[in-house]
Amino acid sequence: MTQVISVKFKDSGKNYFFSPDGKTYNVGENVIVETANGLAFGTVAEGNHEVEDERVVPPLKKALRVANNKDLQRLEENKTKEADAFKVCEEKIAAHKLDMKLVRVEYSFDGGKITFFFTSDGRVDFRELVKDLANHFHSRIELRQIGVRDEAKMLGGIGICGQPYCCKRFLDDFLPVSIKMAKEQNLSLNPTKISGSCGRLMCCLNYEQESYEYLNSITPWVGSTVKTEQGVGIVTDVNLITGNLTVKPKEGEGAPYKTNRKHVKILGGGKAKKAEDTEE
Repeated sequence: MTQVISVKFKDSGKNYFFSPDGKTYNVGENVIVETANGLAFGTVAEGNHEVEDERVVPPLKKALRVANNKDLQRLEENKTKEADAFKVCEEKIAAHKLDMKLVRVEYSFDGGKITFFFTSDGRVDFRELVKDLANHFHSRIELRQIGVRDEAKMLGGIGICGQPYCCKRFLDDFLPVSIKMAKEQNLSLNPTKISGSCGRLMCCLNYEQESYEYLNSITPWVGSTVKTEQGVGIVTDVNLITGNLTVKPKEGEGAPYKTNRKHVKILGGGKAKKAEDTEE
C-alpha cells in the first residue's frame, strides 16, 4: 500500500495522486504540488489515505506545501493574464485568417507556459501563430485542439433539464453514448431532444441504460405474440417502466386489453429489436 493524497486542479477535473511526503493534508486545503510541467496549484479532494500500489502511476510526484497568500495572489494574477492573453490570441487568429475558435487560455502556475485551447472543424496549420504568440509573450506556447464536448465541459452552462451541465459538475470522463441507448429507452430520435448543448448525444442517456437493458430483456416488444390469461394475442403497446402491455387478440375477436409482463408468456417475436450501436 502507498500513502497518497488526492488533488484536483479544476472544479470538474480528475483527482490525481501525490505523495504527502510525511506531511498531513486535509480536504479543501489549497496546495502546491510538483508535476511533470512544473509547480501547480490544486485543492485537496481527499486527505492522507492508502491505496493499492497498482493504482499509483510512477513516478509519484510530491505535494510540497499548503498554499500561502502569496500563492493565491499569483493565482489571481495568472487569471488576469489569461484574460489579456485571450484577447491577444483572438486578434492574432483573425490576423492569420485561421479557421479556429479560441475556447480558453491557461497559464501554468509559474507562468512559464501558456496553453491555448481551441476548436475547429478540421486540421489547422497554426505554426506561424505559435511563433507569433511566443514572440509576444516570451513564454512556452502550446495550442491544443479540443472537441465540442470538451468545450462544453470547460465553459459550462445550463442543460435542457434546467441543471448545470453534468460534465461541468461531476463527470471526470466522458461516457460512451450511442443512438442505441435512445432506441432502447424508447426516446424520440429527434436530434434536438436527445442532444446536449454541445450538439452530441446527452451524457445522461448512459445513466439508466443498464436498467433499460434489463427491462428490455424481460419484456415482450411490440409485435410479439404472447399467451395471456385471455388467450393468444399480439402486443401493440409497451410501457417498459411499469411492465404494462396492451394486447390485441390474435384471432381479431374482442377489443384490445391491458395486462402486465408478469402474466404473459412470449410465444414469438420476443424481445426488443437490436439497434445499431453507433458511439458518439
